[in-house]
Amino acid sequence: MGKKLVEDKSNVLPGDVLAEGDYLSGRGTYKEDGKVKSRVLGVARTDKSKISVIPLTGGYIPKEGDKVVGKVSGIGPSHWWIELDSPYDGYLSLAEGSDEFIDLDETDLSDVYDIGEIIYTEVIKVTSEKDVKLSMQDRICKKLSGGRIVRISPSKVPRLIGKGGSMVEMIKDKTGSRIIIGQNGIVWVSGGEEDLALEAIKTVDKKGHGDGLTEKVEKILNRR
Repeated sequence: MGKKLVEDKSNVLPGDVLAEGDYLSGRGTYKEDGKVKSRVLGVARTDKSKISVIPLTGGYIPKEGDKVVGKVSGIGPSHWWIELDSPYDGYLSLAEGSDEFIDLDETDLSDVYDIGEIIYTEVIKVTSEKDVKLSMQDRICKKLSGGRIVRISPSKVPRLIGKGGSMVEMIKDKTGSRIIIGQNGIVWVSGGEEDLALEAIKTVDKKGHGDGLTEKVEKILNRR
């Protein structure tokens, strides 16, 4: 398989060798001479076959009150770990994960949220130690089944939402797609003309720094 040279969640520098052999190069890394190396200053994230690095600069830093899209990455005795595309994982307790009583002697937590599933959740607290506590208690928080995920820069989220929600509503209306935007830059798209919606969202990510963005996105959407 190869040899992993860093631990999960360890800090790494650009150029650091993270693994050797058959490990796959994920986001924030590159492969050179059979070695996976870091492209950025960040936090290493590892699994059985792939290594990624989440940037410490320009990435998503959780804040209380943020609504985010995350992926269940682990299950504990009475909680779930949620990957947020951030240097810091989210912690979803049983009490915050469901408003119904769950008997742990009768129910497996994977029946509620299983590893790999996508959820829309709220950051309710970030401690001084950067523990990120999440909740599903807000009525708009939910499990997101099916659909497709696209990642944009967290800094472009306001442009994708638009003034008063104008940009995302235009994309929804033109494509018939359901769209949920996480403050962490993860966007969920389901139904309708998904490919067109994804193209429009990626355009906002690439060109959201300039003028005339609405016209550029309209031009794409009117090609349907």
